[in-house]
Amino acid sequence: MKKITAVFTLAGAAVGLCPTAAFAQDDLMAMEKGQLRPEVQRRYDAALALTRDASVVSANDPRYIWASEAKAQCGIALGFLKSNTRDETSLRRCGMAYAMMQRMPQTRVEPAPVAPPPAQCGVEAPGLIFFEFDSATPQDDAIQTVEYVVQNAPACNWRSFTVIGHTDRAGSNAYNQGLSQRRAEAVANLMSSRGIPAASISTDAKGEETPRVPTADGVRELQNRRVEIQVSE
Repeated sequence: MKKITAVFTLAGAAVGLCPTAAFAQDDLMAMEKGQLRPEVQRRYDAALALTRDASVVSANDPRYIWASEAKAQCGIALGFLKSNTRDETSLRRCGMAYAMMQRMPQTRVEPAPVAPPPAQCGVEAPGLIFFEFDSATPQDDAIQTVEYVVQNAPACNWRSFTVIGHTDRAGSNAYNQGLSQRRAEAVANLMSSRGIPAASISTDAKGEETPRVPTADGVRELQNRRVEIQVSE
């Protein structure tokens, strides 16, 4: 059987849009901390609302991808701000994705396609699920990610799902291995509760072995406390 694998991560190039120079600059970087946090929260809330807008989700609207990116990056920025840390990378990406998600898609007139595959099957989609420190409980936005998988699985012929848990480097290797397994199982249970057959879901635990952001041992890093979903035919 032919196998295809798609790791659910966000990439701007996936939707065929490139930010202009105007979007590359954002006023977040110039804000004071007292103003910055509520503004990042506002953008996170707006992005979350857009990912729940049925008219955007069902229309194969690229704003869904950018809203999901804004939700992820603004959420990461908020996590840093809770510890009074201004993370320039996540703030810059939050600002860019927020700006891009507000762009209305242009109407294009194209020849009628011959039985095209669903557009969502051929692009990388939002699928990283982040966790609070020392927690294996999925947050509210994890439900949106899982529902995206559930809704697109039949049309995309996704039949097999691998759920991979990760941790940051705070804590012992043995503890983190178990924590990453619990995170993977929590997401797998969420998927099965939304209609994915449990027999088609497998879990894997990587502990702190494959960080998204390399850090020194003992460092807490939000982007490394995650679960990734892989799918295949």
